[in-house]
Order: sequence, then C-alpha cells, then structure tokens
Amino acid sequence: MHIRFGWSGMCAAGILGCASGPVVSGATENHGFQNGNQVWVRGPWKAIAPSTDVDEIIDRLCPAIMQLDGASLRDYGQEYCGAIYSLGDGNYYTSIPSPLGKTVLVGPAKRKQCIPPRTVKDDRGKTSVLGDFHSHPWSPSPMSFEDRMARTQIWSIRIQFDTTCLIQKYVPSESNDRPGEVYERRDKAWKLVGLVKPEDKEYGIVTAVAEDG
Repeated sequence: MHIRFGWSGMCAAGILGCASGPVVSGATENHGFQNGNQVWVRGPWKAIAPSTDVDEIIDRLCPAIMQLDGASLRDYGQEYCGAIYSLGDGNYYTSIPSPLGKTVLVGPAKRKQCIPPRTVKDDRGKTSVLGDFHSHPWSPSPMSFEDRMARTQIWSIRIQFDTTCLIQKYVPSESNDRPGEVYERRDKAWKLVGLVKPEDKEYGIVTAVAEDG
C-alpha cells in the first residue's frame, strides 16, 4: 500500500526526476485495477456500520479514514478513495478504502491522488453505487478544481473531507443544465456554499454562495 512513499523518497533524493508518476501498483484482495486504470474495491467496510440514512454513513467516514496509515500526514500523507453503495435492501454501505492512484512527489504542492472506484464487489449481491468519497491529508483542504471538473465525475455525488473532518459534498448535475452544487456539512445538516455554473462545469470553477445573515 505504501509504494507511493518509497517512490517519492527516490524523487526527493534526486535519484529520479518525478512529478506525477505512473499508477501505483498495490492491488490486494480488497482493491485492484480492471480495464486499464479503472479501480475496483470490495465491500462492505466493517469499520462503518450500515444505515438506512446515507448522511449517517457520511458522518462516520472521516473519523474511520483518519485511523488509516498516513491519512493525516500532510506532505507525507496518503489519500484514500472509496464508494458509498446499496444492495437494494434499504441500507447503505461503504467500500473498503483504496490508496490506489498515481505517484505524486512529496512536497509543498498540497496534492495527492487516489483513483475513485468504478466498481464495488460485494459477495452478497449486485451493488448500486451512489457516490464516491476521498480524503485529503491536510487541513484546511476543501475540494479542489480537479475534484469538481466534469471529466472526473463518475457518480451522483462526491464526498471529500480533510483531517479536521470538514466534509464537503458535490452534486455535479452532470446530465442537465442545472448548476453543480457544493455543500458543507454543518451541525448534521448540509449547507449550500457554492455553485458550479453549467458553463463552468468543465473546469470545476465554483461561484460562492452568500452566507445567511
């Protein structure tokens, strides 16, 4: 899981000239590659209890992710990606988090990468994915332009959180002319904080929404 660290160490030492490098190998029984660089992940993740309320699942994610290796180590940290899904039984589940992504130079660029999964494998039945989630190993660290760009959207929602568990949700509204919506989790509710206008979806440019009061 930590090939990224070793590769980055070689970059920092000047042995290799690196920026964004090759896709990290490191497939396990819980995550791997298919159809080229598409990532699959296994579920459910036992650290997150299932719930009929997807927001309960989202609230449980960050504290659990931050217990994983490197999740809060800033420049030397690890980003994790996963999926929220259902089996048609009324419950929501989360996949096991995956570190698979491109090797990124350790340093002050405040950029890590993991690849959002395209497929969740659950031995109990056919999965239906609602959205993907990923962590940032810094704070403050809201969603980046790359997180909101049209070409990076796979599912109906995208969840992102930093090391303080500031949670943001992006609803891309990709298939229509509505703006994308950026929300922040506050006091167990979602607060609209930004809009991505239809003409800005390609590059993920967000327009701030005025705070009430």
